[in-house]
Amino acid sequence: MSSVIQISNLYKEYRLGTIGYGTLREDLESWWAGFRGKPDPNSIIGHKKQNNCNLDRILALNNINLEVNQGDRLGIIGKNGAGKTTLLKILSRIAYPTKGSARITGRIASLIALGTGFHPELTGRENIYLNGAIMGLTKREINQRFDEIIDFSGVEQFIDTPVKRYSSGMYIRLGFAVAAHLDPDILIIDEVLAVGDADFQKKALGQMQKASNDEGKTILFVSHNLGMITSLCQNTILLEDGNIIFNGTATNAVKKYLCKGDISPCKVDFTKSDKIIGDEHAILLRASIKDANENKIGEIDIRESFTISMEYKIIKNTEILLYPNFHLFDEKGQYIFVVSTGMKSIPKREMGVYEAKCIVPGNYLNNGIYFVGLALGVLNKGTYDSFYEKDALSFSIIEPIEETLYELRNGYSGVIPGPVRPQLDWEIAKLE
Repeated sequence: MSSVIQISNLYKEYRLGTIGYGTLREDLESWWAGFRGKPDPNSIIGHKKQNNCNLDRILALNNINLEVNQGDRLGIIGKNGAGKTTLLKILSRIAYPTKGSARITGRIASLIALGTGFHPELTGRENIYLNGAIMGLTKREINQRFDEIIDFSGVEQFIDTPVKRYSSGMYIRLGFAVAAHLDPDILIIDEVLAVGDADFQKKALGQMQKASNDEGKTILFVSHNLGMITSLCQNTILLEDGNIIFNGTATNAVKKYLCKGDISPCKVDFTKSDKIIGDEHAILLRASIKDANENKIGEIDIRESFTISMEYKIIKNTEILLYPNFHLFDEKGQYIFVVSTGMKSIPKREMGVYEAKCIVPGNYLNNGIYFVGLALGVLNKGTYDSFYEKDALSFSIIEPIEETLYELRNGYSGVIPGPVRPQLDWEIAKLE
């Protein structure tokens, strides 16, 4: 795949609430440096100025280096103020970098803020043609796509009404329809999709996946809806204080964002570690998360069952009761459940290697990140653990919202609270 976005040593500096540098000398220094094409001597980029000279300046982006290939679906996540929208604005040519470069190959369509690119006094129809002209399309090319845009947006009844009278949802539907259907090579989408209703979000997600998979379009997607990020994006970058602190799979990026630490694996071999986990009764060997086909995976469709598996070795024959148990936590460290074998399921306590498995059904856990603690309990004049390794494994429950929107969510596209979301049997009867 060829690279369509190349970002090199990109900085964006903002000044806080002031114009100029406070003195005529510094203003002239900065102007003269810019006139000669030299670095600004009063910028905080590359300079460590003293005497509080930097207190009125911040780096919204700090030495960003990134390459995006054609057809990639790249998620961008981070806290408010991390630099996400600033990066998109620079790529969209709405803002310019203070230093560095962003080289882009192809035509860009952006939906960064409500009504971006729309003139409020013009009608929806006129804004479609205006946006198409800005993107370099001829009137004939826009005409060929016009009906499809109107049908997708669902605002046909109001297409000849000035867009200043549109609701926020109508604005977004038309804006996305224009951005997605005027044949861009790169589609940049910010959090604005959260404004749309369930039907629109389903159509928008489907359109983005189609554009990437079938048409080879490149998509940059910013959202605080992490389930949407893991469902749509292949890779994701995590921004913090203007820096890229992680660049990898969407699931691992979300894990790092939520858990603020190392990423636990979906499979682990403790025999390759110098540390022995266990006591005189037993030691922990290996563990993994497996799908229904026994594949070791870290991402599980919310509708599918999966298996937590643990191998351990009983060192000597014993009459003491040893029972495997698993501890499940969410990304906040809160207990979801503890599950252990029943008394009748505990195997003989002869020395040897054992594998304990527990199957978690589909449509039980909510979408999100989960961690597994592995333990072997000992029942001998009281209860204690032969070993307990907290957060030994992790996995993500992902949800393809475009498929489950009505199947599981009853048309609701927002964040559904709680760590579990079981599908239970219902009975509804009319009483009167």
